[in-house]
Amino acid sequence: MYFPVAGIDVNPIIPPLVAFVISFFTSMGGVSGAFLLLPFQMSFLGFTSPSVSATNQLFNIVAIPSGVWRYMKEGRMVWPLTWVVIVGTLPGVLIGAIVRVKYLPDPRNFKFFVGLVLLYIGIRMIQDIFFKKADKEKQVSAEDEFQKLVKGFKDRQAEEDLPAIAVKEFSLTRISYDFYGRNFTVNTFWVFMLSAVVGVIGGVYGIGGGSIIAPFFISFFGLPVYTVAGAALMGTFVTSVAGVAFYQAIAPFYPNMAVAPDWLLGILFGIGGTAGMYLGARAQKFMPARIIKMILAACIFFVAGKYIFNFFK
Repeated sequence: MYFPVAGIDVNPIIPPLVAFVISFFTSMGGVSGAFLLLPFQMSFLGFTSPSVSATNQLFNIVAIPSGVWRYMKEGRMVWPLTWVVIVGTLPGVLIGAIVRVKYLPDPRNFKFFVGLVLLYIGIRMIQDIFFKKADKEKQVSAEDEFQKLVKGFKDRQAEEDLPAIAVKEFSLTRISYDFYGRNFTVNTFWVFMLSAVVGVIGGVYGIGGGSIIAPFFISFFGLPVYTVAGAALMGTFVTSVAGVAFYQAIAPFYPNMAVAPDWLLGILFGIGGTAGMYLGARAQKFMPARIIKMILAACIFFVAGKYIFNFFK
């Protein structure tokens, strides 16, 4: 099947199948999977124009709601964290779209930068996994308590009645919530600043930002993976809506290059991602946090290594 915007010919079964496999595993860590679909589209499908960024964000729009709905249903959405992520990333994603089209039609140099950032985050996650520090004890304990509780439920109805996250404070300086007998607090300003930087990167490459925000929440802010996945996915969804709309709006000003998303290809990716994210969000609570973090770290190292290696080719 030929996709005229992307300028590629591919079997229509391939995009949803690839998206399903990627999204199932990455959604457990709050990552949509778009950051892995990007190198797949560029390296395997040969889709390299700025339109690939918008198409990646279109995938997020179609695929993410199923995962977010599952986290909401189970009461595992930290809404204050989600709102700060959205407010911080929205301006950045618009700036990123302009940078992508005007200054980086050839993404080689910026991909090298992103590779270095992801490499650093991946190293921090490995340290968090294998060298747990004393100040992470409350995170580990809360995650263990959550796993014990999940294992105690025998039927589907009980599974959906898992206790929800309790928000204790939401102000310009602090976000505080309780999760299984442990309190977690983060600085609102630093979450906002991180989100703004991630928004620019997400706007340039269409990766949504979850691949960067989720590891930072886990490794730097010490938040349990079971509580950050929903916020990271929701933030990625909202910024992707803005990103796709902006890419579509500026497309007429760049008639000599493909800027608007390839709608058919993006929707095909999204169909597979919808099923993958829903099942991934549902399966997350049955997976030990350590395994989820290892999967997320492996994905990050894969993309970082590819970006850095390609820069020196």
